[in-house]
Amino acid sequence: MSTKVLVTDYAWPSLDIERGILATVGAELLVSPSPVESALVELAPQADAILTCWAPVTEAVLNAATRCQTVARYGVGLDNIDVNRADQLGLVVTNVPDYCVDEVSDHALALLLSHSRHIVPFAQQTRSGAWDNTAFGPMRRLRGQTLGLVGYGHIARALADKATALGMRVLAYSRGLTTAGTVGTKVGSATAVGSLDELLAASDVVSLHVPLTEHTHALIGEHEFAMMKDTAYLINTSRGPVIDTDALSRALRSGTLAGAALDVLSIEPPAPDDPLRMIQNLVLTPHAAFDSLESVAELRRKAASNVADVLRGARPHYIVNPSVYESIAHTDRARSIEVRA
Repeated sequence: MSTKVLVTDYAWPSLDIERGILATVGAELLVSPSPVESALVELAPQADAILTCWAPVTEAVLNAATRCQTVARYGVGLDNIDVNRADQLGLVVTNVPDYCVDEVSDHALALLLSHSRHIVPFAQQTRSGAWDNTAFGPMRRLRGQTLGLVGYGHIARALADKATALGMRVLAYSRGLTTAGTVGTKVGSATAVGSLDELLAASDVVSLHVPLTEHTHALIGEHEFAMMKDTAYLINTSRGPVIDTDALSRALRSGTLAGAALDVLSIEPPAPDDPLRMIQNLVLTPHAAFDSLESVAELRRKAASNVADVLRGARPHYIVNPSVYESIAHTDRARSIEVRA
């Protein structure tokens, strides 16, 4: 029986990179014609591994994948994988936490600069035939302003370095920083603060860099907008649901918040009549922050290499659940099948 890797979905023209890497361990690709659960459940029993981009790898899919050893995410976030069920079944889960660091931090910085210099409204105005450099109010010098980073992983740290080079003061808040006892000290280019409220109240620009979890769902809502300056700007290049978009709409329309830029939404793409499309002080980009020729190639290589490592019996470079890898469950498939029953 040949070794097969189920590819649930992908967003690039071919799978040549993956096919080449997985051929080194004698594996062939099994590409799903659809990312819906029923299609994945039908193919899952043939899979020794699963490669997934955005398709939900649900409990039902994992239960059906009785040969499977590993689930690999094309990306950083894991909200489309039932990691708890994978743990129970002894499946190694991997991701690629260090790809697109340059791209997403660049994109967040571009949105920050665009707001600071009124780039989008100026471009729209001049295209319509007007010429008025005072139309959107006074602009402030960026040097000396405060950037607040919510979450402080690879991307946030890269953005902190870039913002510091522009003369900004950078604050960072994350549960990890507070647990590590770094509050009030410099961590890289940012100063760690002790609470989200403290960061929001002090920041001229707030940029979100957290994964989507039960702790971060609707992390930024009515209370948080009330804590921010009415001149502040919010940027989100992480996950859409970390913001309560109804509360964001109210804050933008009422003037509680000066503006926002979102590269991610709870529902993508938004409906044509989505009210967010109509808000003038909101900039939307189409989940493009991660994208470059280099980052996508890097992502594909690293995700496929994670799978190849597990299939050859080696430790993958990026493991989400190392305790599973260390346990007997990921090698003893008979035990894993019993757990499924």
